[in-house]
Amino acid sequence: MNGIADIAEKVRHGQRLSLEDGLRLYRHDDLLEVGRLADEYNRRLNERNVYFIQNMYINPTNVCEAHCGFCYYRRDPDQEGAYTMSPDEVLEYVKERWTPGIREFHIVGGHNPTVPFQYYTDVVRALKTAYPDVTIKAYTAAEVEFFHRLSGLSVEEVLQALKDAGLESMPGGGAEILSERYRERLAPDKASVEQWLDVHRIAHQLGIRTHATMLYGLIETLEERLQHMIYIRELQDKTGGFLSFIPLAVQPSRKTASLKQRTSADDDLRTIAVSRLMLDNVPHIKAYWINIGPRLTQLAVYFGSSDIHGTLVEERISHAGGALTSQSLTRDELVWLIKGAGRIPVERDTFYRPVRVY
Repeated sequence: MNGIADIAEKVRHGQRLSLEDGLRLYRHDDLLEVGRLADEYNRRLNERNVYFIQNMYINPTNVCEAHCGFCYYRRDPDQEGAYTMSPDEVLEYVKERWTPGIREFHIVGGHNPTVPFQYYTDVVRALKTAYPDVTIKAYTAAEVEFFHRLSGLSVEEVLQALKDAGLESMPGGGAEILSERYRERLAPDKASVEQWLDVHRIAHQLGIRTHATMLYGLIETLEERLQHMIYIRELQDKTGGFLSFIPLAVQPSRKTASLKQRTSADDDLRTIAVSRLMLDNVPHIKAYWINIGPRLTQLAVYFGSSDIHGTLVEERISHAGGALTSQSLTRDELVWLIKGAGRIPVERDTFYRPVRVY
């Protein structure tokens, strides 16, 4: 491979890539060459399997004390459109949207200081009691850090209380870019880099498997993206608790925004490929169809992605920011996307245990 032949040799011999290697992959003029290398490594890990899950997104509240520069979902308590669902209302929300086959509730929301920490455990407990066979994947590390401040409990005590209520896994949100420069400018009210990592470290110690995201396309440098990946890689070396890494393309503030405000297809596919090659110890790189669209997600399986996420039922947060995709896809549509790429669709549970191979 002209230009990245030495990097390809490192990958093929199991040698870890450096930040400088990552920069060269980002700047290499042949996107397809980078993609082929990522696909080669992914197929070594996952063969031709591409995973998805039947899941439902639940956002119990959009009231939030944080003021992140990229979020259009949050509301102040007295602002028009603010809401907080009671546990019973959450159950009614699920009942109205329930379809057979859902195996996971994916729960994230605002950092709402007007309710006690018990509210958050009560939501989990109500769902787990009503749907004992559905896995609860709930609350980002940023939310957990907020619960710690809200309740006065330690992070470990917060996580144990949530686990006792029925939490079994955690989503990867709140990471944005793991750079203090970035967070001071765009997420000053949120968990710091070290706090975000600490929550995941403690969760892994408690046996809670988690995910990690990266929100790219705003003010971050390529070096900051790569350092973000290295932070995840280093923690994974110590704990082995991350199930997947999800690059999230930032969404513009409104649906009529110029396309120039969106990340390019090159950047989306290249970021997935670079993530796969840098994060050699994370089993799966996820292509998030909500943000990059179903068709680009289909291409992403040639660039190192082994997961195209799930059915969702009703996604709100990215759509509040201007996502142009639908709010859900059916199981059959996900299977069609994967088969159309010449790969094997594998329906999974939260922990990547196969449920059905199509």
